[in-house]
Amino acid sequence: MTYSNRRPRNKEMSFMPQRSCSRKSWGIVLFYLVVISFYNPTDSGAVEFDESNFDATIAHSELVFVNFYADWCRFSNLLAPIFDEAADKISGVFPDKTKVTLGRVDSDKHSSISSRYKISKYPTLKLIRNGVPVKKEYRGGRTPEAFLEYIVKQMENPIHEFHHLREVLSIDETKRIFIGYMTSNTSRTYDTYRRVAMNLKDDCAFYVGFGEASRTMHPPDVDILAFRPDRTTSVELDETFKGNSENFDEVLTWIQTKCVPLVREITFENAEELTEEGLPFMILFHNPDDKDSIRRYNQVVHEQLMGEKHAITFLTADGKRFAHPLHHLGKSEKDLPLIAIDSFRHMYLFPDASQMDIPGKLKNFIADLHSGKLHREFHYGPDPNSDPSNDLLTQPKGTSPPESTFKKLAPSSNRYTLLKDEL
Repeated sequence: MTYSNRRPRNKEMSFMPQRSCSRKSWGIVLFYLVVISFYNPTDSGAVEFDESNFDATIAHSELVFVNFYADWCRFSNLLAPIFDEAADKISGVFPDKTKVTLGRVDSDKHSSISSRYKISKYPTLKLIRNGVPVKKEYRGGRTPEAFLEYIVKQMENPIHEFHHLREVLSIDETKRIFIGYMTSNTSRTYDTYRRVAMNLKDDCAFYVGFGEASRTMHPPDVDILAFRPDRTTSVELDETFKGNSENFDEVLTWIQTKCVPLVREITFENAEELTEEGLPFMILFHNPDDKDSIRRYNQVVHEQLMGEKHAITFLTADGKRFAHPLHHLGKSEKDLPLIAIDSFRHMYLFPDASQMDIPGKLKNFIADLHSGKLHREFHYGPDPNSDPSNDLLTQPKGTSPPESTFKKLAPSSNRYTLLKDEL
């Protein structure tokens, strides 16, 4: 591997604002390029990635933390010496390069790498676990100490060990969980399970029992992986993995399919990540204690709308927390539950959420979005030949549908923070 040139660290840079450059930021570039050219680096920090070493590194390291930078970007140049110092600190804690590697990609020279991850602003910090990019960009502090703390946290084993089967019965029933019944923590199956859990620890909970704690749950010398959906709103069943439990890709695919449900809850914490998927939202707004509507909505999506999962993101939302979108729709908490589609241009209200179970109702609603009918009817009134029972709630002719509110949660091209009151 080749290594990056270390640049001197200005102590004041530790508290630099989390800003980024676009390709329009050329006004002050020349000055910074001239300044950094006077430095004569003598040691190294982060690995300098290019096409010759990037793929091999992410394939053989459990955790790769990448700084996508551009030399013409002021903020990239400010971050460079801090990131190098962090690389040295992290190497001291994790000297094995198959565990953790910090590296940099010059996005101008190696656009084939940066375009793979849709990098559009600099610097962008991207975490890659076991070859799979983490959806969330790094949003923490930009000091060597903050980077070290982040990596140490990321390397923590997310699997909770139980020592008696009765402990499994007390696991939170609102969570989607995976349980390993295994002989020991030295088996290849456990190592595969641990690596997959590292990738998906933000989405699901993972448990394991060894030896006597799980002896009655698996045949001798045969490790078992099991899935248990949440018991409160899910319509899914328990399932046991039937593939090769030592194959990382097989186990990852199975767990990922179960771990990320077809219907997800949107919160202020995950909203940006969901918008990055780029699909229109269909959202059930509900009262926090209304489990029945959530269960019915899940049932309809699983039984009638599976074919739409690549075109629509199915969500539930706490109607109290997301009162502002309801206000845009002319509704309030007393009108819950409600179902709406947010196309990231406009929001469209489903006429009557109590009819969600009627076969074809929600499917036709989605079809009307794809055909443009929802937008057309908001502007010009119901189509002459349409079934009145499928029409949207009456709107004055010539009015526009409410503007999307969730598009405001999409990632900013200029900064990294998202404020709750922006919604």
